[in-house]
Amino acid sequence: MLKKSIPFLFFTTLVFSLASAQKEDSLQLRKITNEIMLHGKCYAWLDYLSNKIGGRLTGSPQAAAAVEYTHQLMDSIGADTVYLQPCMVPRWRRGDKENAKILTNNSGEVTVPICALGGSVATAQGGITAEVVEVHSFEELKKMGTAGLRGKIVFFNQPFDETAVNTFDAYEKTFMFRYIGASEAARYGAIGTVLRSLTNSIDNYPHTGVMQYNDSLPKIPCCAISTGGAEQLSKLLKNDNKIRFHFEMSCYSMPDVKSYNVIAEIRGSQHPEEIIAVGGHLDSWDLAQGSNDDGAGVVQSIEVLRTYRALGIKPKRTVRIVIFMNEENGGRGAKKYAEEAKRKGEEHIAALETDAGGETPLGFGLDGTKAQKDAVMKWKDLLLPYGLYDFSTTDGGADIEKLKDQGALLIGLQPDSQRYFDTHHTAADTFDKINKRELELGASSLSMMIYLLSEHGLNEGTIIYH
Repeated sequence: MLKKSIPFLFFTTLVFSLASAQKEDSLQLRKITNEIMLHGKCYAWLDYLSNKIGGRLTGSPQAAAAVEYTHQLMDSIGADTVYLQPCMVPRWRRGDKENAKILTNNSGEVTVPICALGGSVATAQGGITAEVVEVHSFEELKKMGTAGLRGKIVFFNQPFDETAVNTFDAYEKTFMFRYIGASEAARYGAIGTVLRSLTNSIDNYPHTGVMQYNDSLPKIPCCAISTGGAEQLSKLLKNDNKIRFHFEMSCYSMPDVKSYNVIAEIRGSQHPEEIIAVGGHLDSWDLAQGSNDDGAGVVQSIEVLRTYRALGIKPKRTVRIVIFMNEENGGRGAKKYAEEAKRKGEEHIAALETDAGGETPLGFGLDGTKAQKDAVMKWKDLLLPYGLYDFSTTDGGADIEKLKDQGALLIGLQPDSQRYFDTHHTAADTFDKINKRELELGASSLSMMIYLLSEHGLNEGTIIYH
């Protein structure tokens, strides 16, 4: 009789233990959220980063000032250690404000808003003027070939897919026109390119962003035109395919310079060798303040540190806040971080990135093994009361992707994407577009996920309730 009761007693004890653990975690998640929503500092930090320091183009004085600011900030909060990780970064400068105009045969000159794409070469002094050819795909470009494109300016006019509910899916379909469009056009003798800005909004803000040349092909200047300007140019071309386009840019590149990732840690109390990294990127484009991309991610990550200190949370595993440099036009900070982690033999069980804006968080993207994903999904009921329900994507993040090869589960915070590309890489990415409550909800989401990761880990054999 006694022997038969042992399994029952074990089962009863296990159920009680799991229920107790679930209740304890639920209470702790509530404390984390309350602390941030009532006493959070990330909005004030973003105000300083945006309005006192401003746009933080890699290699600029503003980027250097932001490194110093975030280093001092995390040190003042009381991280166990704060340090700078050096990396060499590119220096590209926009120069004088760009200008462009459509030269029609019937309607005279029409001025349109443009901006240089990051990494582009300048036009010759006085600009370039040529007939403009509209294309919608690389296949169409290839079909026109040298006969149709030599000496012309290519206009890549591919709108966002309006049926894509997640606007990042639409972005992924058009991104390559920006990234390699100039070299593909140069392959057939084009002398310049104009890119429809990557957004589903029709407005007069041109969107910059990184591009890359194929060194075996001529380097031709490439600009982005606002969606409003793109619509106008396309309409005029339908009535007159001999329209010319003129644009002037004075952008240039300089030798690489030293910059830094900024790193802070709370050392794990039980498994310090297991690291959970969380971060965003400190650099931004130069057209505005970089508040949403990615000042929001930077301050949300630092809020994790402040919250844990404020609540006296002692994570079982090491929590490392990594503020990356140079995500926008090179990824040098991410590369250096991954290289150093590998060289030191560090064990990252998970890496979280917040680089999709400061809007309302809806869930997390998960990129890893089935066992890793299953461990996280068992916490879904705990996160659902905070509006975190969407775990459908595999989006981790550009700055953490190299850690996947080292065994880390990649986790990307997934905010509502509907407004993100209204300001992405434009002069409209300013502090006044940030909603304080939404920003804090994102910080809370990160803090809760990291708490669960630290408490329970991701080992396949770990008992985690559902």
